[in-house]
Amino acid sequence: MNRTDKPDTARGSTKAVNPASQFRRLRLASCIALLLAASSPDFAESPNPQNVLDARQESQIATTYALSPYLRDNDLQVSVLDGKATVRGTVEESTSKDLATQIAMGVKGIKEVDNQIQVQPGYLPPKQEGARGFGRTIDDASITAAVKSKLQWSKYTEGLSTNVETTDGKVTLRGTATSADARKAAGRMAETTQGVYAVDNGIQVKAEQADSASATGKSAVKAAGQGISDSWITTKVKSTLLYSSNVSNSDIAVSTRNGIVTLSGVLGSRSERNLAIELASNVRGVIEVQAKGLKY
Repeated sequence: MNRTDKPDTARGSTKAVNPASQFRRLRLASCIALLLAASSPDFAESPNPQNVLDARQESQIATTYALSPYLRDNDLQVSVLDGKATVRGTVEESTSKDLATQIAMGVKGIKEVDNQIQVQPGYLPPKQEGARGFGRTIDDASITAAVKSKLQWSKYTEGLSTNVETTDGKVTLRGTATSADARKAAGRMAETTQGVYAVDNGIQVKAEQADSASATGKSAVKAAGQGISDSWITTKVKSTLLYSSNVSNSDIAVSTRNGIVTLSGVLGSRSERNLAIELASNVRGVIEVQAKGLKY
């Protein structure tokens, strides 16, 4: 072989690569990279259980403020450190400031509240542009659920197809009913629901079904009571009163026997008493409402 035919290592001629040697070099480089990363502050810092607890408590307090109709519009700021909650913002009345403290102290693990909220008489929270706040959205969803439940429990459910939507306390009803009485009852149940400010009753009465519905109305009401337990009726009457405005439901005792509902207690006025009787009468399965023990 000539000299020119020999590999010249001095001039950088190629050599065969040893796979095992290459693997060892890559593994060494990876180890060095991991050691460098572990020595950095971001990598070394692990989640602190106390920090996690503080964040959870802070979120719970802020969410409760957002749900409270007395605090939700005030844009209160909350921070928690080692079980101490600090609250800042502006409210119109001192009672709202006290409420903020009570809510924070009610969260498990909160030991102290530094309430820095400023009380400013006549203060008007800035109006929120765009999407509704979280609290109002929950309120509307709760109203919708309550109205739907009352309609579902009603003796007018048969033949009633209704869509319920709520925006800022205004309930919109759309759908069909087999009678004018059913349409009227649906609107009445919606407008007496707690938190409702207005009702747009767009339910349409189907004329082709109205005659048959009126002909069998009385028998349908009587049949509705069959197969429904007294305990179910009692529960639904209580729930209907609970969801309804202008009725002190906590002061009303409800019992049912063979579909006959008995109401007793003390209410604030004759109109409140009449509304309680009306609401109970609308529940499916109720044959009669006895309210001699319901005073005002």
